[in-house]
Amino acid sequence: MIIGVGIDVVDIPRFGATLARTPRLLERLFTPSERGLRLPSLAARFAAKEALAKSLGAPVGLSWQDANVVKDEWGRPDLEIRGSVLARAEQLKITTLHVSLSHDAGIASAVVIAEG
Repeated sequence: MIIGVGIDVVDIPRFGATLARTPRLLERLFTPSERGLRLPSLAARFAAKEALAKSLGAPVGLSWQDANVVKDEWGRPDLEIRGSVLARAEQLKITTLHVSLSHDAGIASAVVIAEG
């Protein structure tokens, strides 16, 4: 059963300007394994974290560091969750998270489906 759906879209150049203006934001938003990625991939991962929060009902208190976008063995995006994000997923009885990322023409987007 689908418990939640989230979608987010990020303007890549605008996101890059924000990161340049506020360098500490990179550490606040992304895990160490995500920080070395190119700007389009960072923007898509930010969109995924926003979409994830929306699929969980956008509760207050979620930590950006508690969600990590990784690739599975086939190269598809996947979400690793812990801490505040895992606690919310368990509260909602979510057993599976599906994520899709895209970036093209200056736009990054992500969709997250929470299933339980």
